[in-house]
Amino acid sequence: MLSVLSIKNFALIEQLEIDFSDHFTIITGETGAGKSILLGALGLILGKRADLTSLKAKEEKCVIEAHFQIKAYDLQQLFESLDIDYEETTIIRREILPSGKSRAFVNDSPVNLPALQTLGTALIDIHSQHQTQELSDAIYQIQILDAVAQIANLLADYQKQLAAFKKGVSQLKAWQTQQSDWIKERDYHSFLSEELHQAQLKAGEQEVLESDYEKLNNIEFVKEGLSKSWSLLNDDQVGISTSIKEVRNALQRIAVFSKDFQDLYDRINSVEIELNDLGSEIEMQTEGLVHNPEQLRLIDEKLQLIYALQKKHQVQTIAELLQIETALNEKLLSGSDLDTKIEKLEVQLAQDEQALVALASQLTAKRREAVPLLQKQLQELLELLGMPNAAFQFQITVSKSFLGNGMDDLELLFSANKGIDFGLLKKVASGGELSRIMLAIKAILAQYSNLPTIIFDEIDTGVSGEIADKMGEIMKRMSQKMQVLSITHLPQIAAKGDHHYKVFKTTLDDSTTSQLVLLDPEERIREIAQMLSGKDISESALKHAQELLNK
Repeated sequence: MLSVLSIKNFALIEQLEIDFSDHFTIITGETGAGKSILLGALGLILGKRADLTSLKAKEEKCVIEAHFQIKAYDLQQLFESLDIDYEETTIIRREILPSGKSRAFVNDSPVNLPALQTLGTALIDIHSQHQTQELSDAIYQIQILDAVAQIANLLADYQKQLAAFKKGVSQLKAWQTQQSDWIKERDYHSFLSEELHQAQLKAGEQEVLESDYEKLNNIEFVKEGLSKSWSLLNDDQVGISTSIKEVRNALQRIAVFSKDFQDLYDRINSVEIELNDLGSEIEMQTEGLVHNPEQLRLIDEKLQLIYALQKKHQVQTIAELLQIETALNEKLLSGSDLDTKIEKLEVQLAQDEQALVALASQLTAKRREAVPLLQKQLQELLELLGMPNAAFQFQITVSKSFLGNGMDDLELLFSANKGIDFGLLKKVASGGELSRIMLAIKAILAQYSNLPTIIFDEIDTGVSGEIADKMGEIMKRMSQKMQVLSITHLPQIAAKGDHHYKVFKTTLDDSTTSQLVLLDPEERIREIAQMLSGKDISESALKHAQELLNK
C-alpha cells in the first residue's frame, strides 16, 4: 500500500508530505484546488513522461517520492525480473531537473521508465472517468474474465509456449531464407570451389614457381654469371682459390711462433674450405641448368592461373585462396545441412502448435466456465447501483490464429433494461452506466487480485445521491482487501471513508500554492456539510453531514 507521498516543487505544490493509511481514504476539494496535481505526481512515480512545465520554480528541481509497504503482496519475483533490489518498504523517487532531464530511482537504484511502468502496474491502479473506455477493449474484457476464472498459471504456460513457438517460426523463416539464398548461389559457389580445387594449390608454391621461372627464363644470362664466378674462383693463374692457398701456406710457416699467427692461419683455412664449397655449389648449379622450354611453359601457365585466381578473388597469396576454398566448401556443406535442420524444426513446430492448441482450448473452457459467475456478480453489484435489469452476454468464439492471451475472440454485449436487445457495450451503454459498470468490475477484480492500492478519480460524476451512497458502500467493501483512495465531489461517498483529506489553495505574495490536510472529526463534518449546501453552511447541512458520517 501507499504509505507516504512527498512532493517538492511540482505544479502548485512547494512542499508537501502526506502519510496515508490503509482501508478507505477520501480526498475532497473545490475544482482547481489541486486534486489532479496529486494524481499527476503519482503518475510520475508510476513512470509517466515529465517536462519542465511540471516545475513550480523553474530554477529548482522537482522531487516526488512515494513509500510503499509491499510485504504482503509477493512481489519479489517481479523485482528480480526487473533487476531491482527488493525491500519490504520500497521507495520510488522521481526527479525532474531544471534542464528538463528526468531521473527515476527505486530503493536508491536508478531505473528506466519501462521498468518503473511495469512495477507501477503492480502497485497502484489509478482509475479515472476516461478509463471506462477500456471496457470496450476486447483484451481488457478477457483479462476480467481471466481474473474470475483464476487461470493465471495456465495463461503463463500458454504465453511461454507461444513465445517458444514464435521463436521457432522466426528461426524457420530465417533458415528458409538462407536456404533460398543458398540454392540461388549454390551453382556459382560450386563452380568457384571446383575451380580452386582443380588448380591443386599448395601453400608456398607461388614463391617456388616464381623463382624457377626467373631461372629458366634467364638461363643463358645465369649460366654466364655462374661460369664467370667459377673461373674467378678456380683459374690456375689468377683464381681466388690459388691466391688463398698461397696465403694459407705463408701463414702456416709462421703459425708456430704465436697464437695470433695461429688464429690467422685457422681463419684463412676456414675461408679456403668455404671457397672450395662455393666452387662446388656453383659447378653443380651450372650443370643443373638445362634449357627446357616445356618446363618453362608449364611453370608460366601455373603462375598465370594463380595470378588470375588471385585477381578474381581479390587476394594476394595462395594461402588466402586456400582459405576461400575452405570457406566455399563449408558453405556448400552448411547449405546441405539446412534441409535436415528445416525438416527437424518443422516437425518440432507441428508438435508445439498442437501443444499450443491444447493450452488455448483449456483457456477457452475455463473462461466459459467463469462466464456465469461473472455475470451473476456483475448483476448483483449493478442492482445495488440502480441498474436492476442490467444483463450481460459474453460471446466467445475461437480464432484461427494464436493471440497473446489464447485463441479467443470476445464480444461483450449489454442490455440495461428488460425488453431491450443486447448490443455491444461500447455502443449501447451511457457514460453513467459505464462508470457504474467499471466500478462493479473493479470491485469484482479486487476479490481476485493482489493489487495493493486503487485510486478512483471522480468516478461518481453524474451519479445521484442514492447511487452515490451505494458506490461508497462498494468502495468501502473493497477497502477491506486493499487500500482504496477516492477523489470525490459527493458527500455520500466522502462520508464512507476511514480517513478524509482536503485539498485547498492559498495565495501569499502573488504566489498560489496547493496544500492538503487530514481533517479531524469536526473539520470533516463541516467539509461534508459544505459539500451538501455550499459555502454558506446551514444547521440542517451540519446535521445531515453528521447523519451521513454515523450511517
